[in-house]
Amino acid sequence: MSENLGQTETSAVYHERQRLELCAVHALNNVLQERLFTQEIADEICKRLAPDARWNPHRSFLGTGNYDVNVIMAALQSVGFEAIWWDKRRPLEQLSLAGLVGFIVNVPSNVCLGFLSLPVRRRHWIAVRQLDGIYYNLDSKLKAPAPIGGEADLRVFLQEVLSQGPCELLLVVPQEAGEARPWLNTVR
Repeated sequence: MSENLGQTETSAVYHERQRLELCAVHALNNVLQERLFTQEIADEICKRLAPDARWNPHRSFLGTGNYDVNVIMAALQSVGFEAIWWDKRRPLEQLSLAGLVGFIVNVPSNVCLGFLSLPVRRRHWIAVRQLDGIYYNLDSKLKAPAPIGGEADLRVFLQEVLSQGPCELLLVVPQEAGEARPWLNTVR
């Protein structure tokens, strides 16, 4: 592939690497396993969400990305998917994985300048997706997709991520699944 755009070839798993503050764009593309979104498309979504805003509240003031959840939700809706906020008060045992496309997770992340880690934390979007029976951490800060394992391993991974502090878990589902709520297993 001559125009790599940050994609790695690990097991044919699509994985974009971090550029600027575009982790939301990378998370969207990584969870959907193709390059559907760009910075320009995300900026256009921001303009539609706040058409009269002098400074757009949905992205970085500097124009380098740092998109908020509204941009992610609108982007997914534009291609026939929906982001469902997982209520962290629910035990992960109630999460049914059937019908899920994947996950987009907002996690705290250290700010680094080269090899120097600053005592400042920012928010970072990562994607998790199952391919060929294996769940992968598709964090754009990783050099390559990181295999998580099967369903039990995924639940351990998600529990560890959710215990890191302020963190949000979005379930990515087809839009037609929205009302049926197949991701919620209330039977214990």
